Amino acid sequence: MICLPVLLCGLALGVQDDEPDQPQDVGPSMAREDVYEHVDRGVGYLLNTMNEDGSWSTKAPDCILELGFALETYYSWQVAAQALGCMALAAVPATDERQAALERGVRFLCETRLPRRGADWDIDGVWTALYGYVGCVELLGDEQLQAEELQALLTKRAKEFLGELRRHQALSGGWAYYDDPPYDVIPTWATSFCTALVLPALLEGQRRGLGVEQKMIDRAVRYVRQCALPNGAYTYDLTPVPRISGVEHINKVEGSLGRIQVCNWGLAAAGVEQVTSDVVREGLEAFFDHHGFLDHVRTRPIPHEGFHANAGYFYFFGHYYAAKAIDVLPEAEREGYHARLRPHLCKTQWKSGGASDFLDSGYMVTASTSYLILSLQAGLPADAR
Repeated sequence: MICLPVLLCGLALGVQDDEPDQPQDVGPSMAREDVYEHVDRGVGYLLNTMNEDGSWSTKAPDCILELGFALETYYSWQVAAQALGCMALAAVPATDERQAALERGVRFLCETRLPRRGADWDIDGVWTALYGYVGCVELLGDEQLQAEELQALLTKRAKEFLGELRRHQALSGGWAYYDDPPYDVIPTWATSFCTALVLPALLEGQRRGLGVEQKMIDRAVRYVRQCALPNGAYTYDLTPVPRISGVEHINKVEGSLGRIQVCNWGLAAAGVEQVTSDVVREGLEAFFDHHGFLDHVRTRPIPHEGFHANAGYFYFFGHYYAAKAIDVLPEAEREGYHARLRPHLCKTQWKSGGASDFLDSGYMVTASTSYLILSLQAGLPADAR
């Protein structure tokens, strides 16, 4: 008979038989030729865990440490992770198996119902709108998905996700996944990183004629710019008078490592002149100099319990956007930074090819594995993409 506490611990932590007890031993940098195997293993994990209907994971809570959210939230996370999984499959060199899985994944993303608002405070469906829209816009430009039917599906769903973004853009101009009182249709709260991650896709959607209003973009850009601090950090959310006191704080550089990269990348894509190559470079150097704070918190099950209020789920998010920020720099500098980034990704990968930086719920593993693939793939030559 299985002891109940042991069973509950297994459910809570999502125990993986093939997860290494310690991070894998890698050097301070990795050459391109050393990462192909890691990418292939990650893709293999996505292929092996895809459901019959083209989805990953389930819409049910499969980790007891994540109880307490609205039931709709778990479905929202599943669909957001679905978009990332499709982006990852589209980013790697095609094979017949990968192509078939990508098309099945895209069909699920485009045909499943849109998540609803789960509660007055719990609006995690915004994660679906953000990554669903980003995913559809990127997939529209993928040469593997140029069939008329798939283009029509992606265009329709992109516009639907855009509609959700339009409905959930806060008065301040940004987006977030929770709301504060007084609760209303338009949320009262926004974060810098949620807003920054969608900026390039809004610009691309506007170029594609998807109906993105310039006002939506302008408000979002202004919000992220207002979150910028003189020390190079970006505040978690916009506060009129940021107060950073004590030895630790989430809005110091050490607590902003994941936000700095996505905000610099998003603003650079929007043509903000203040985000120069020097600014991007300084943000990346801070990321590597203070990386221990991200290592410390990875896989810890309680949000924001790390130094400077870092959370485990900052890890792969931050590394993905570090890879995107690297590609803002002059081409001659990129490989050196990608070589420094790769070990921090590869050391975390399970033997099965999967990965997770927070809880091992299905949607989290799908998202983490997809971030890992996308981050590594960003540093490979064009003919390997």
